[in-house]
Amino acid sequence: MFTSNDGLCGIGELAEGAGVTVKTVRFYSDRGLLPEASRSAGGHRRYGPEALDRLRLIRSLRALGLGVPEVRRILDERHAADAGSGAGGALEAAVAGRLREVGSELRALRWREAALRLVQESPPGEQADRLRLIGAVAVPPSTAPLVRFWRGWLPARMPAGSAGAFLDVAVPQPPDDPAPSQVLAFARLNALTLAPCPGTAQPQPEAHRAAGARGAAVLYAGLAEAYELAGAQLRRGREPQPGEALDGFVGAYSSTYGVRDTPDFRRRLAGQLAADPRLDGYWELVAEVNTAPGGQPEPTPGTAHDWLLAALTAQTGAVPDQGTSPRQSKRRASPGLGA
Repeated sequence: MFTSNDGLCGIGELAEGAGVTVKTVRFYSDRGLLPEASRSAGGHRRYGPEALDRLRLIRSLRALGLGVPEVRRILDERHAADAGSGAGGALEAAVAGRLREVGSELRALRWREAALRLVQESPPGEQADRLRLIGAVAVPPSTAPLVRFWRGWLPARMPAGSAGAFLDVAVPQPPDDPAPSQVLAFARLNALTLAPCPGTAQPQPEAHRAAGARGAAVLYAGLAEAYELAGAQLRRGREPQPGEALDGFVGAYSSTYGVRDTPDFRRRLAGQLAADPRLDGYWELVAEVNTAPGGQPEPTPGTAHDWLLAALTAQTGAVPDQGTSPRQSKRRASPGLGA
């Protein structure tokens, strides 16, 4: 190509040399990505020798899924670099952004694949209900409903850092490559947090509500440490027992309330925690979301709380208030950090 006396070529020659259509060359020219060197006497576009490399670069960038504005920035930056004006990071930024987009697209595709398998493997009598559940979940799945649920429950003036730390523990992230069972568990969790709250439900367990916003931050920080210690015991298959985890658990409450850790305090605390409303179903679903099929269930704040409360009850011989069963609510009753 470029065999003419003026060293220029026509749009057809350029398209053939780059392996694209004439329509494609015209599209990029009209948008200023591929400037013409001149026009022939008949008004036909003419391109210089540098147009072929530029068109090939455009084609490569577009093949990566980059948009026209991004391609324009990369070309302008390259032109500036050739002119000695230095180079920026337009290409690197565009590629990084596209990688994030592709990652999100892949997560969405994996979620859809697992959701389709779930429907395919479901008994006919359960397909309609499961379709309704998974249809209510955004793709890729969002944790926003779960976050809103907990933010509506946390003390209004609780410090942002403490609230964020709580949400990190309480809100499970959807697996990047989920199994059908994990899709179902997350969909049920989504539905659970969107369900109407019973009118008689307390906004918070009494043992936590009494601490206030600032006190709750101290309480949750102490409970998080105790739950981590209890989680290690759960992974080893240990039965509930006194020790560092239980002492930290009780200490979180005694420090928050400004009272001494005495046997009488432990008995009263055990009775109060056993009587507070619960949301065991929430934590059961969290465990299903976080545990790969066939794997050992990962401890959650709920299972850690149960382990610690069982240890405290056994140590103190406390008897729960018979008027309120700790497992009576599976819906949106006030859950508490370990409920």
